[in-house]
Amino acid sequence: MEKQDGLDPATVRIDDPWYDELAAGWGEHDGEGPAAGAVPRQQAPAAQARVHTAADIYLEVQRSPAFQEVRRRYRRFVFPASLAFLLWYLAYVVAATAAPALMARPVLGAVNVAMVAGLGQFATTFLLTWAYARHARLRRDQAALDLRWDTQEMTRGVRR
Repeated sequence: MEKQDGLDPATVRIDDPWYDELAAGWGEHDGEGPAAGAVPRQQAPAAQARVHTAADIYLEVQRSPAFQEVRRRYRRFVFPASLAFLLWYLAYVVAATAAPALMARPVLGAVNVAMVAGLGQFATTFLLTWAYARHARLRRDQAALDLRWDTQEMTRGVRR
């Protein structure tokens, strides 16, 4: 909570952009004007002098080299991994429909090639999930958190 300049010292507000916003459709007010009991926000003079809107700030961040690097790292992992998994899945489906004799070939007792390949689908799903989480943690999370922190600092006090 912070005290606003020029207001009565006893008047404080929670510094939360959603504090005085009402959920749509909950019947708190009739949709005309401010909700009953809502206190209108007053901006500090420094915040009123800003010319940048939140949209301008987010566009600036999106164009920044740091954001582009995070997106590049994301794409360099996700696109090849998705393509490889899709090809592996399609190979399994095509083999199951086009080569039933191959898929019915026993591997160990009653376990055949189709069962091993089907279990391989589950195994690669879990492996890909683990690899994605590891890649995100090691290569993107810190940079994304830094961008988020910088963006929050820039948007502090800007009205949307």
